[in-house]
Amino acid sequence: MNTKVVVLADPATKTVINLSANKPEWGYVRLQQLRFVADEKSGFMRAKYVTALLPALVDDLQAANFYEGQEIAGKIVVEESLTPFNKNNPERDLKVAGATGIVCRVEGAPIYRRTRFSFNANSEDTYVQHDNISELRAAYETEKSSAMQPNEDFSIKEWL
Repeated sequence: MNTKVVVLADPATKTVINLSANKPEWGYVRLQQLRFVADEKSGFMRAKYVTALLPALVDDLQAANFYEGQEIAGKIVVEESLTPFNKNNPERDLKVAGATGIVCRVEGAPIYRRTRFSFNANSEDTYVQHDNISELRAAYETEKSSAMQPNEDFSIKEWL
């Protein structure tokens, strides 16, 4: 289940159409969609925002009359692959597991991930299941053990 795709304005400049840093005739619009996904193992549903950039010639973006908050029909599609999407800068699309900084892999090969907008609301996401689960679990355990733990010096009991 997905909501409509919404056009976002840049938080700093408040502009909807953003110019390319390298090619001023090109630009992009930032889009967001709230998606409801169910975990395959637990069955629990959660809400998740996904975003994508819609690149085009600036003239075409202006002609489309995009505005902040505009709802457009379509879908933000998630694509994962073992082949880089950008041959010149493959590191840009590496799939990284949260704050661990660990790249998700299959048999040692990195997974690449990107999002893109499609006017076809029935477009399918493409996922690649990683297999470096042990490495990720160890990182998450380290993260949990280094988190602040309650102690006697500061306890909620003192406030009750």
